[in-house]
Amino acid sequence: MSDWMMTHRALPGRRRRALSPLREHLRDSFWFAPTAAMVVVFVVWLVTEELDTAIVESLRDQGDFETLDDLVRFAEDVKTVVGAVSSAMMTFIGVVFSISLVAVQMASGQFTPRVVRIFVRSRITKATFAVFLATFVLTLLVLTAFDSTTDPRRVVSVPLVQSVLTLGMVALSLLLFVMYVNTTLRLMRVSHVIARIAAESFRAVALMPAAEVGEGRPELGPVTAWIAHEGRAGVLRDVHIGRLVRVARRHGVVLRLVPRIGDFVVPGTPVLAVHGGQAPPARVLRYTMGVGVERTFHQDLGFGLRQLSDIALRALSAAINDPTTAVQALDRVVQLLAVLSRRPLDVSLHRDRAGAVRLVQPLPGWEALVDLGFAEVRAHAAESPQVTRRMLAGLDDLLLLVPPERCEPLRRHRELLRQAVERVAPTPADRAFGLRPDRQGIG
Repeated sequence: MSDWMMTHRALPGRRRRALSPLREHLRDSFWFAPTAAMVVVFVVWLVTEELDTAIVESLRDQGDFETLDDLVRFAEDVKTVVGAVSSAMMTFIGVVFSISLVAVQMASGQFTPRVVRIFVRSRITKATFAVFLATFVLTLLVLTAFDSTTDPRRVVSVPLVQSVLTLGMVALSLLLFVMYVNTTLRLMRVSHVIARIAAESFRAVALMPAAEVGEGRPELGPVTAWIAHEGRAGVLRDVHIGRLVRVARRHGVVLRLVPRIGDFVVPGTPVLAVHGGQAPPARVLRYTMGVGVERTFHQDLGFGLRQLSDIALRALSAAINDPTTAVQALDRVVQLLAVLSRRPLDVSLHRDRAGAVRLVQPLPGWEALVDLGFAEVRAHAAESPQVTRRMLAGLDDLLLLVPPERCEPLRRHRELLRQAVERVAPTPADRAFGLRPDRQGIG
């Protein structure tokens, strides 16, 4: 079954409870996973040290000093290995860091600067850094556990379990390094970057509850209060839906988000409209809105189309002149719009447990999404028959999928594309060739 069919079938009727944005913010950060790994490995080291001490005490109680002597000689050999591993881990960390910087620089320069966050959110990259740092910390801790005495009757602890754990971490580090290199090489290829953007977009669509078909925007009554934005200026990244719904239910009001996710907000501008009562106190609304320096996929339906359009525009620029990449981006634009073609848009309604609407969140409408996916690319694609042919085929496919009331924006873009090609094509044959729909552009 194709990716489009699986995604298209999975979305209708799917309704999931709104989650806290904290997990998304942690995924957008790079410090959490390595820090957590080092804390965990320290706790594990404490446990293994107790196990090693218990093993030595058990052998001493049994009077098995011959085995203890063997363990001490084994520890002397392992100490050299652990020291070498400790030095090698720092070299590996430097190599991984260098590969990441080169990959990010190439991707941001060739595709769009907004794809950098794909590398930041990459699980395999975080896991590699986390395991490498944890292995390095573990080797340092294990080196401190070696006893200076070689007399088995006086030895306190032999890091037997710790050494086995260290070797296991080294094996895991090597495995992750191979996986990391493979993933990084994939992400340096534009087709995989575009596919990752599309996958993140589908996830955002699936997690966003929307109004039921035919429900439309509810009657909220007059605005009884406005709530202004307090804090720093920036892009509205997401809102804590669950907390806002609880606040609205507790105070018996309906909250309506004024800006859309992805809008730039400044202090003093209204961000919430209150319907049906007084505004909740500012303290209960604290930490309900995430403001940052750039947009994210979380709760932002248009951000995926924005990135795909940016990649297509960069590919069509005179400096790069890569229409095939623009066609690959258009493939995903058509796929994403096909998924959204029959989904209720414009507004997302969030209800409390009793089923009452408590939060109204604006979403981009169908026409806005179509314009976002096609307008800028169409304006720069008239001289590239490969792109115009692919865009026409995509528009024709969407016209077969969307409801009749959503066909007008698609027809408008089709007509504007036809006019643009007729203006720039020098001969009737060139115009006819550029206006012939082809799903591969020029196969």
